Amino acid sequence: MSEHDLNTLRHSAAHVMAAAVQSLYPDAKFDIGPATADGFYYDFDMPHRLVPEDLKAIEKEMKKLSGRRLAFERLEWSRSEAQQFFSDRSQGYKLERLADIPEGETISVYRCGEFTDLCRGPHVEHAGQIGAVKLMSLAGSYFRGDEKNRMLQRIYGTAFASREALDSYLQGIEEARRRDHRKIGAELELFSTHEDVGPGLICWHPQGARVRHVIESFWKQAHYENGYELLYTPHIGKGGLWQTSGHLDFYRDSMYSPMQIDECDYYVKPMNCPFHIQIYQTRPRSYRELPLRWAELGTVYRYEKAGVLHGLLRVRGFTQDDAHIICTPEQIEAEIAEVLRFSLSMWDAFGFKDVKAYLATRPAKAVGEPARWEQALKSLEKAVAQCGLTCQVDEGGGAFYGPKIDLKIKDAIGREWQTTTIQFDFNLPERFDMTYVGADGQRHRPYMVHRALLGSLERFFGVLVEHYAGAFPTWLAPEQARVLPISEPHTVYAQEVAAALRQAGVRVQVDAEADTIGAKIRRARQQRLPYMLVVGEREASEHTVAVRSRTGGEEGACSVEAFVNRIKDEIAGRR
Repeated sequence: MSEHDLNTLRHSAAHVMAAAVQSLYPDAKFDIGPATADGFYYDFDMPHRLVPEDLKAIEKEMKKLSGRRLAFERLEWSRSEAQQFFSDRSQGYKLERLADIPEGETISVYRCGEFTDLCRGPHVEHAGQIGAVKLMSLAGSYFRGDEKNRMLQRIYGTAFASREALDSYLQGIEEARRRDHRKIGAELELFSTHEDVGPGLICWHPQGARVRHVIESFWKQAHYENGYELLYTPHIGKGGLWQTSGHLDFYRDSMYSPMQIDECDYYVKPMNCPFHIQIYQTRPRSYRELPLRWAELGTVYRYEKAGVLHGLLRVRGFTQDDAHIICTPEQIEAEIAEVLRFSLSMWDAFGFKDVKAYLATRPAKAVGEPARWEQALKSLEKAVAQCGLTCQVDEGGGAFYGPKIDLKIKDAIGREWQTTTIQFDFNLPERFDMTYVGADGQRHRPYMVHRALLGSLERFFGVLVEHYAGAFPTWLAPEQARVLPISEPHTVYAQEVAAALRQAGVRVQVDAEADTIGAKIRRARQQRLPYMLVVGEREASEHTVAVRSRTGGEEGACSVEAFVNRIKDEIAGRR
């Protein structure tokens, strides 16, 4: 089934669900019920407070309506007819939505049995075609998404053409719950959040900090090897800086309130770019210096509503793997191709092979010369083609200050995550009057590209946890091996083995607890360790270890030296 057909089916399912609600709760008031990427929802206002048990009754009513094969009938009404219809039924939300339709535009409604909805369509022919339906959950939702308005009750559901497709989707949901980074993060003691610290602010535990350190170290080394220089910039800046950048005019709602220092307003930074520009402006620049590739693991702070915060995936303080490329127009095509190549190599290293590109083009309102937009778009298109990536074009979807490429990766269970962004910016070079001296001795405006490969360390770490279900590859694992002495007398030898591994750069611990070897193995497996090394009297006398791996189980004995060489090779190869 095509994406369009699936959206039509789900939109129709939303109408049938609303019809079922109307049948069960005649005093319900209706807002909207669109299809979504993975299902549909509908918003209601009614005296009855819905609880999860109500979803079964609504599903049952939906089946009854579907069994009657009620037709979807499209009608076109005059504005006065529509106003009269919804006014007679006290459907105030529909009247407000009706007022949003511009004068002269066709007003269409769809009728399905006793339920009539203001809707553009399209829909399936009759309710019997909505396929296999499952109502998933309940939530609160402010009318028009504005917290100043009345809160409505939202029912989420999903629909597929067949029961098999629905069952497969539900199994995926269950697997996603099993992999939830918040659950695994608590089990493995990777990170935590605390009300006393503040919502959306992450505290990294030793195990999580270990993984983050490995990611950061790899990221920094890779950037140096790919021609970047690293920067460090402050966490706060004067109000005038954010006024020049335009953030106070266009981004203030996502910035925190200013603090007074020396009678000046200072803001914690929501972005790193103005600081990088300040470094660029410290002296005149020549075309001979360009391109400049400047990167920073810069921690930024943005206000997010409490309702959208979600573990590591949506936070208020996060570290961007940020970079800015400043170059001449002649260099831009090669630079974009290089960024894309670099990005793909990073994703490959972290085990993500399925990558798709999304190209957002010039919107109706935009800054920058059309010729520059055209050149930028061609550079992006050529880079995508050179890398052999599948690309989807979002016509008019670019920011007002430049076109962009977004890369989305697929995880182990087929979910897509938006990660890398390569964003042109024709705005900030103008605002800060950035220039370089060209070969002709004249001042020219450079091109500037914002670039984040991983996005943010917090969100990327959350994706990584779910992709691997907490079983990190050996090179990333916070603890790569654990030595398990069979009994207390073997602890001295276990410490010798651990010392040899540490000397080789392996992250290793000894489990010296007064437990049985079975309990120690179970504990190590629960913590998803790549390797367990069991040592007893025989291993101590022969200077060996009995290897158990996460994937292979018992592998038998080998010398300490052989195991050190094996794990070093595995770590170096990032396997």
